[in-house]
Amino acid sequence: MVAEGALLWEPTEEVVSAAKLTRYLEWLGRSGAGYEEVWRWSVDRPEEFWTSIWDYFEVVGERGDGPVLSGEMPDATWFAGASVNYAENALRRTEGTALVFVSEDGTRQELSCAELRDEVARVRAGLVRLGVTRGDRVAGYLPNIPQALIAFLATASLGAIWSAGSPDFGVPSIVDRFRQIEPKVLIAVDGYHYNGKTYDRTGEVGEIAAELPTLRATVWISSLAAVHPRQVPHGEALGWEELRAEEGPLEFERVPFGHPLWILYSSGTTGLPKPIVHGHGGVLLEHLKSLSFHQDLGEGDVFFWYTTTGWMMWNYLIGALLVGATPVLYDGSATHPSPAALWRIADTERVTYFGVGAPYIMASLKAGLHPTGLERLRGIGSTGSPLPPEGFAWIAAELPGTPIGSFSGGTDVCTGFVGATMSHPIRAGIIPCRSLGAKVESYDPKGEPVVGEVGELVLTRPMPSMPVMFWNDPGGRRYFESYFDVYPGVWRHGDWIKIEEDGSCVIYGRSDSTLNRGGVRMGTSEFYRVVERFDEIADSLVIDTGQLGQEGRLLLYVTLAEGAEYGEPLERALCAALRQELSPRHVPNEIRVVPGIPRTLSGKKLEVPVRKILLGTPVEEAANLDAMANPEVLRHFTPPA
Repeated sequence: MVAEGALLWEPTEEVVSAAKLTRYLEWLGRSGAGYEEVWRWSVDRPEEFWTSIWDYFEVVGERGDGPVLSGEMPDATWFAGASVNYAENALRRTEGTALVFVSEDGTRQELSCAELRDEVARVRAGLVRLGVTRGDRVAGYLPNIPQALIAFLATASLGAIWSAGSPDFGVPSIVDRFRQIEPKVLIAVDGYHYNGKTYDRTGEVGEIAAELPTLRATVWISSLAAVHPRQVPHGEALGWEELRAEEGPLEFERVPFGHPLWILYSSGTTGLPKPIVHGHGGVLLEHLKSLSFHQDLGEGDVFFWYTTTGWMMWNYLIGALLVGATPVLYDGSATHPSPAALWRIADTERVTYFGVGAPYIMASLKAGLHPTGLERLRGIGSTGSPLPPEGFAWIAAELPGTPIGSFSGGTDVCTGFVGATMSHPIRAGIIPCRSLGAKVESYDPKGEPVVGEVGELVLTRPMPSMPVMFWNDPGGRRYFESYFDVYPGVWRHGDWIKIEEDGSCVIYGRSDSTLNRGGVRMGTSEFYRVVERFDEIADSLVIDTGQLGQEGRLLLYVTLAEGAEYGEPLERALCAALRQELSPRHVPNEIRVVPGIPRTLSGKKLEVPVRKILLGTPVEEAANLDAMANPEVLRHFTPPA
């Protein structure tokens, strides 16, 4: 058992002096200022802070003479009168390696900055021939391949709007997303490789296109060397090579600061996914700040984060281009041909910052992995779910001297609003700081800020990368109901957080899936930390069926590790550990063995939908099966007798 808060890493004077944040503070004239002092200034004087980000990074565009910030949440407006283009800033570099692509089948490709600029110009010209103009939507049904990045940059250069879905999404899930935004062009792959298998998606692309009557064209990208249909339900069909066949100028349509850049979606576990629109300027400034000061990335760095195009971390990963770093795009399984697959990529590609979801770190620990090489690795990031102290300690033991920064935010803001810097010590289970420009606070049930107590994670000041709107949301009603209907003028994110006096914090999981036993509230991450420490347990899900102030049953579902057996000795040991390490109130009323734990396609446990099912909601209403990685396991989650 690793004690929460145990010191695992401290920055040396050399590390601090070389940090990108230190250079910024020197430029700002605040050398020697403590982080909390600088954070406080960044959230109390947001106009000054975000103007400094624009100036420090020499953003390409017109600053304009309008106010930096006007209005309050949910109607805050940033940089009125400014005009920018994300792609113009991302493609500033003309020399060096722009990106690296690696596939699980061994394929590897590099594009130089000049080659990337040429490809974007060609695809841009192709989109113009198809009639794409400012404000039109281009949808991508694509894995994490270079064409996805190229198509996005070409779309953004025109002032058109990008939206992507991963080909491991089911047809209904993709249609639920894309039909809302009425795309003019669909760019799709005919198949993909994952975990040693090949998946043909030709039929699925046809089904998706049939449901999108606004399409003028479907562009096929060949992955399987398939013969693609030349007849599609709407518009014309052409291949990627046809789209990029003609040279064209690399030009950029500068647009207002809040002009839509891309449309992301909520997880879609219940109801129709929310189409979240982010603006060019907000994403640009946020990613410049976050990637530079919190991931410490800059020219010469190689940035890898394991993601698909269906997760906001893809959008964050490609932001490496903004700061002069090289993103590594990976298409494939995290564990093929072995559990060490991602660590090998980090070694082979000489990655300097390596990011994954917290479950991969815990799986590496359980598999007894010992990553080797990694001489250039300067930092590790973890996100997607809370990383237990044991995960922090494993990194410290296996990769001594390499700080691990737990990072938490969301699709809603396309960034993390709590994280780390190279100036903060790393302690087990602790997120070192609130991000610059993000006024994160913890609210008690009365809506009062608390310190040292678990409360609702809220943002009490706007951030530029907050959504500019939800697509097709007249009057902003869905947007308001998603974040602002609990605390007027305050963004409620839906997580439990504890913030300490020094600004460090711990995320305890979703506030709407919290365990509340006898008045003792606890995030599910603490529960999983105890249960999943047992070698016999491969995965778990805990559900509290209490509601409206009435205590319900506490149900624990476990998936056994290969070769393990469930019996009275294991049950007694589980209950004893939970009683001792949490409280007697948190001993489950019942433990059930199931073949798998339901998860979204991005790997998150479906706590809230399962809770709804257990409280009587029909499965088809509680969960979107097409947004799940393993919908077949839901039949094992039924209301208790």
